[in-house]
Amino acid sequence: MNADHERFMAIAIEEAKLGAAMGEQPFGAVVARNGEVIVRTRSLKVSTSDTTAHSETLAIKHATQKLKQRTLPDCVFYCTCEPCPMCLGAIYWARPGCVYYGCTHEDAAAAGFDDAFIYDQLQVPPGERRIPMQALMRAEAQAAFDAWRRLDGRVNY
Repeated sequence: MNADHERFMAIAIEEAKLGAAMGEQPFGAVVARNGEVIVRTRSLKVSTSDTTAHSETLAIKHATQKLKQRTLPDCVFYCTCEPCPMCLGAIYWARPGCVYYGCTHEDAAAAGFDDAFIYDQLQVPPGERRIPMQALMRAEAQAAFDAWRRLDGRVNY
């Protein structure tokens, strides 16, 4: 294993431990590029009352702002745990070169962080999910997509 990988993962683990000591959930993340730490973060869900303030989403937010780019293809992510479904989606949108993680989602479940039901819910039709979902005003909502398609100079994914 590359020594840099272990060094960056150790920093992510340190962030997770610091967070836990502060009453946060025990997750940390690092975004690195060219052998340097771009950002290091920990979960801030508790202190911010923000369900989305996972270490990975915060790492993406801060790294894209710091680098002034909306994707991170030349970066490597280090997460103390296999990303949850929300963070996995955010990571795919950020398009890093690679992701390393410490614990598995099974390890997280054993510690009381069980996201398996969310993965399961993705296979259930929207109206039958634990939180029922239903389309509403689809034709009217399409107007935003239509306007975007006509926009000159739009920024595609």
